[in-house]
Amino acid sequence: MEVLVPLILAVLGGWALTAWRSMPPPRVVMRVPADESATSAETAQASPNLRGQLIPGPGKPSSLTGLWPGWRGPDRNGIAPSSVPLARQWPAGGPAKLWEVPVGEGHAGPAIYGGCVYLLDYDRQKQADALRCLSLDDGQEIWRYSYPVKLRRNHGMSRTTPAVNDKYVVAIGPLCHVTCCDRVTGQLIWGLDLVSQFGTEVPPWYAGQCPLLEGDKVILAPCGPEALLIAVDVRTGGVLWKAPNPRGWAMSHSSIIPIDVNGKHMYLYAAAGGVACVSEDGQTLLASDAWTINIATVPSPVVLGEGRVFFSGGYNAGSMLARLTDQAGQLALEPIKRLAASVFGSEQQTPLFYAGRIIGLREDGQLTCLDDQANLLWSSGPHTGRIGKGGNYLLADGLIYAMSDNGKLYLIDANAPAYKLLDAAQVLPDGQDSWGPMALADGRLIARDLTRLICLDVGAAK
Repeated sequence: MEVLVPLILAVLGGWALTAWRSMPPPRVVMRVPADESATSAETAQASPNLRGQLIPGPGKPSSLTGLWPGWRGPDRNGIAPSSVPLARQWPAGGPAKLWEVPVGEGHAGPAIYGGCVYLLDYDRQKQADALRCLSLDDGQEIWRYSYPVKLRRNHGMSRTTPAVNDKYVVAIGPLCHVTCCDRVTGQLIWGLDLVSQFGTEVPPWYAGQCPLLEGDKVILAPCGPEALLIAVDVRTGGVLWKAPNPRGWAMSHSSIIPIDVNGKHMYLYAAAGGVACVSEDGQTLLASDAWTINIATVPSPVVLGEGRVFFSGGYNAGSMLARLTDQAGQLALEPIKRLAASVFGSEQQTPLFYAGRIIGLREDGQLTCLDDQANLLWSSGPHTGRIGKGGNYLLADGLIYAMSDNGKLYLIDANAPAYKLLDAAQVLPDGQDSWGPMALADGRLIARDLTRLICLDVGAAK
């Protein structure tokens, strides 16, 4: 046996060598940098949002024409444009609920365009992101574009609001997959994977950044090694420019805000690490650490005009009024006034700016109003108007709609010199984590809690 074993191994080795020599030489392919303006087969294999499924539904678009085309509405300021008259008082039981649909656990906000409601959802049973298009009339699904993504529960999954125009709808998934579909048909146009293509680090509690759609460009903040902000052609998905990220700032939960300073259009972003301003052609005009938050940057900067900007945050960050100034030809962020979290410090929601007033939350969840110099005007009080740390709000027709953490909707006079509650109703019974931003168009208020999306009629009686 001791003689046979070496003999057998020698025979097998000789056979393997002969077989190897008879094989054709391997094909060598030189690796070249990927063309970010095109979708390669390799990218498609790596990006689940490019391998999704379009599923039609029975819903039909409404004939209503009101718009809320993305996060915080048409002007990204949380204020609805004038449309139909709105009720100053509700019937017993609150405003009429027109429809309700179940949604996956999350806090993603809706967008409204062309009689449709657009929502980036998560289907936990199928383990898939789902960009959904619903009828504004009755909530029936018109289409959904779904692609596989495995997520664990992390205070909800989805957190972003799509951006919509006449042709396209763009959404960012929890793991930073950017998907662009035809607004009407749901057909996939293009997709990006910010993690694999730009080196993005997914934020804690998943992506909260909402895409900015301006004309034919989508502005995103991947915050990877080579790009802090990028501009993408909405028609093709091609990258138009990249603003560098030499400081290695990471993606926050904040969203990009357009701002005009000294006649120049630019993009303001509060990253995890500091505040940046980038020109509309991709030049970095400002990189400042004058405003940072230790744990999570969630609210976006609020533009007050004349170069003034208001920042706020949770985790004891408080708030700061600042001004963008020109210092020897260089844009700088100059702090003017800081407020403690007990005075004003919104943890999750971006404040409103209306009629010279800054409206948002303070550390204990009370709705709070400042003047444009960051002086306190009023707070809602601990009992009659406690919204909660995650409660959200919008403004329309001189009215503040504020949703509490547990699904109670407050109607507040935005023009009164002090806090003036007009009405309140528990519109989401047993509501849990009603943190998702609301949307309003044609007198219809779309709101949600962790697992339900509802449509309320808040228009004035005809």
